[in-house]
Amino acid sequence: MGIADAITISFVSYLAGFLAYLLLTILLLTSWRGQQKGRWLIVAAGVMTIWAGGIALQELYGIFSAQLVWTLEVLHVYAWLFFFGKLLSRGEHQDAVNQPDLIRWGVQVVALAQIAYIWLSPFLERSYPEIFRPSYQLSGHVVLAVFGLVIVEQYFRNARTDQRWRIKFLCLSLGSLFAYDFYLYSEALLFQHIPEDLWAARGAVAALLTPFIAVSAARNPDWSVDIFVSRQAIFHSAALLGTGAYLLLMATAGYYIRVFGGEWGPIAQIVFLVGALLVLVMVLFSGQIRARIRVFLSRNFFNYAYDYRQEWLRLIATLSESGTGLSLEERVIVALGQVVESPSGILWAREATGRFVWRASYGDPDIDIPVIEGDDPAVQYLQREESTINLKEMLARPEMYEGLSRPFWVERHDNAWLLVPLCHRGGSMDGIVLLSSPRTPIVWNWEVVDMLRTTSRLAASYLALEDAGRQLAEARQFDGFNRLSAFVIHDLKNLIAQLSLVVRNAEKHQNNPQFMADAIRTVDHSVSKMNTLMSQLRNASPAAAASDFDLGQLVREVVEVRKKQPPPPECKMIGESLIVWANRDRLGSALEHVIHNGQDAAGKQGRVVVRLRAGGNHVAWVEVEDNGGGMDDEFIRNRLFKPFETTKGLTGMGIGAYESREYVRSLGGELSVESAPGRGSLFRFSIPLAQAGAVPSIGQPGVIAFE
Repeated sequence: MGIADAITISFVSYLAGFLAYLLLTILLLTSWRGQQKGRWLIVAAGVMTIWAGGIALQELYGIFSAQLVWTLEVLHVYAWLFFFGKLLSRGEHQDAVNQPDLIRWGVQVVALAQIAYIWLSPFLERSYPEIFRPSYQLSGHVVLAVFGLVIVEQYFRNARTDQRWRIKFLCLSLGSLFAYDFYLYSEALLFQHIPEDLWAARGAVAALLTPFIAVSAARNPDWSVDIFVSRQAIFHSAALLGTGAYLLLMATAGYYIRVFGGEWGPIAQIVFLVGALLVLVMVLFSGQIRARIRVFLSRNFFNYAYDYRQEWLRLIATLSESGTGLSLEERVIVALGQVVESPSGILWAREATGRFVWRASYGDPDIDIPVIEGDDPAVQYLQREESTINLKEMLARPEMYEGLSRPFWVERHDNAWLLVPLCHRGGSMDGIVLLSSPRTPIVWNWEVVDMLRTTSRLAASYLALEDAGRQLAEARQFDGFNRLSAFVIHDLKNLIAQLSLVVRNAEKHQNNPQFMADAIRTVDHSVSKMNTLMSQLRNASPAAAASDFDLGQLVREVVEVRKKQPPPPECKMIGESLIVWANRDRLGSALEHVIHNGQDAAGKQGRVVVRLRAGGNHVAWVEVEDNGGGMDDEFIRNRLFKPFETTKGLTGMGIGAYESREYVRSLGGELSVESAPGRGSLFRFSIPLAQAGAVPSIGQPGVIAFE
């Protein structure tokens, strides 16, 4: 006979028990932190593994002696009794009554006597049949089961009421194990043989108890068995188990409809099963039912109501995910609502006046409150306590809120439930969130309050960062406009200086045709310049359209304009047609400013030279050199290019050099300075050429004089 032929239901049952307790033992071992209570729990689980595995092998092969099998029967019960003895003797609960010595010693005596009788019974029953009978051994198993039930009852009854949730699953599982043994051996004692069905099902029944033992271990951290049971796994497993049970029940009902439905039976069965599936789909996709299942599992299977790691990751993902189409304010409402299963809510944000104005809503709260005054008592309470107001609890237990009455602005809104403050920056309350009634009843306790407080603070920080970013963007826009205004005013100052010079000389030279022609050209240039400035102001940007142009032609024009102020600049050019890509007016203003400064530094009797030549790396160099008083290194480093620093008193603004360098840098070039006191100054513009092919051939220098 092969192994397949020898496999029985009893073997499969005890094999299931072996695998379940083996997995539990491994889980406990890998999670153990060295405490003695955890050690004895691991020992008890290990003994259960050996017991179930031994009986499974016995059912398959029959290789063990009867004495060894019965010894395992005693040991697997004694291991749990010993574990309970350790729990009770060490006073796990402060007001628990220690296990009575009679029970403790009774367990020891009965277990040892039972094991001794198991090994001696063949000899004793054969030698003294009138005294020793098989029923004595069965009676010993019954007594051990009774001891187990008594100890479980003592342990649970003497625990504090608020601590019973930690041990109820352990007591339930082991109480069921002892009760099953009591029923099994009582019936065996009554009928003088062990019921085969009860014996065969025992391994599978023991396997069903392992999840309850694992949950109890996770709920008792002082056992130092740090078991992590995934809430998601529990939720989906419970949903799968419930779905399977429902489908099995519906299939059974459909079968009887088919059998007893007569000629309508097959059709009625199909209609019934389709309807049952529709009901199942509606249940699985119901947010309210899913919330009820989640709350039930958290309340009954875990130490805490929240898986804080999962909650924190979910919270960050909700607040950070901008691709959902929801604003940050709406995502804040969603994040807070998920903590307490609230489907909708409203967010008010603080204004500069201290009022809280409606900013966003999510879902359908059916609440219309546009403004909350900053001096409202509820707002003052939220600001002071930084804690959530439960509006329904306020009605039932007003003493919890220091005499605070329900806000008048929510009186007609029965759906209003929680007022959550959004506190940031050391207690500053930047907003308030009102959440509507939850999908399922929530146990309102310190854990929920702390979770909401922590969540709301993180949400407030996100809102504060977004507000700061918005204000920074606005500040940058104003800053850009202010800088543009400063540059425009600087250019206008130069234009006014040119026109003033024309006006001062007009009375003296008004009859000179050459002067009048020159004056008209100056006015035309000023009008063109002012039109460009107006265009820049209209576009609210300091950058205008760029184009490619001949840099040499621009230098000639600038030098021609600056000729009117002594000393007239000289222009020295090497090569021709240096093409650059830039805004012609902006670059011309930068060159003109530097030449103008050189003229001021050199004085009327000084000298200013402007050079244009091709440099290395496809750049053009424009050099402006004067023989003025020069500058020291400290001035160049700390003052020359600093905005609003000027050496011209009330006639200067101090942004010309800064504007010139910043614009050249925006082109990818640089404006450098070489100067020393008493030796004059050399300003060098390094401007990228428009394309590599524009680099000119090097020729002989020539001097172009402008009279």
